[in-house]
Formats: sequence, structure tokens, C-alpha cells
Amino acid sequence: MTDREPERTVVQRGLYFEELDQGTLYVHSPSRTLTEADNVLFTTLTGNTQSLHLDAQWAASTEFGERLVNSMLTLSTLVGLSVAQLTQGTIVANLGFESATFPHPVRAGDTMTARTRVTAKRLSSSRPGQGIVTFEHTGTNQHDEVVAVAVRSTLVRCLPEEP
Repeated sequence: MTDREPERTVVQRGLYFEELDQGTLYVHSPSRTLTEADNVLFTTLTGNTQSLHLDAQWAASTEFGERLVNSMLTLSTLVGLSVAQLTQGTIVANLGFESATFPHPVRAGDTMTARTRVTAKRLSSSRPGQGIVTFEHTGTNQHDEVVAVAVRSTLVRCLPEEP
């Protein structure tokens, strides 16, 4: 028999309330290229029949000259890109969005990169062991143009108490 070092285990998780620092900018990786298939699937799954997302001929006649990625897919991707680093397994609930803006359109083939700043945090007065954290998510495309900014509030677990 040989002496073995105990196996080290690392479990991926988001950050607990105490680990999130107000004012800190978190840069998320990897980025995500949004494809035409992503856009058509999301748009049809959500019942959004907006021609700007589905009808290439009609969209060609608009000021954009082509179909655009559904802005709700842009928003979902923006928040989704932050999950592994910030809230995986530590979020209790999404409390709501204060705002969501889309300064530049996203087109099929664009790659979105996301970053998040913690703009506010406080312990919950009604839910012990949890805190409210406000995130400002910003998404940029491959040209470093801002394509989405969303401010959302979340309910996040505090660090577990030591046994």
C-alpha cells in the first residue's frame, strides 16, 4: 500500500454575498457568438413572430438591411454569461430588472462579451442568511460596441455558517 495525498476537490460555484464587492468589475469568460440558429430557435420558442428576427426579405428593407438577433436573447445571453462566475448555486432569486437598454443591434455571427459591476448590496431585512445584490451587466460585441446594459437585483445566499 502507498501513502496518498488526500484527493483535492474543487466545486465550481458563484460568489456568496460576502464575496461580492460593491464597485468591483467582474469580466466574464468565455464570450458567446450568437448564431442565426440561436436567434430563430429563441424567437420561435418564445412565440415572438417579429419579422425583424425571422423574415430575411422584410428585414432587408429596414434601416438595418438584415435580420437582427432578438433583444431578449441578447439580454438572456448577457445575464447567462455571468452565471458561472457570480451566481452559480449561490443565487436564491432574480428580483427584477431596473432597466435594460440595447444601444447597438446584435447580428447573427456577432460575439458578445460580458462584464458585471456590483453597484449595491445589503443584507436582507426579511430573509436571514441572504442579501440583495444589484448588478449592472454590460455586453459588448467583437467591435467593442456596447450592445446591452441591464441593471438587475438578485437575492443571494450568505456564506454558510461553520458547523
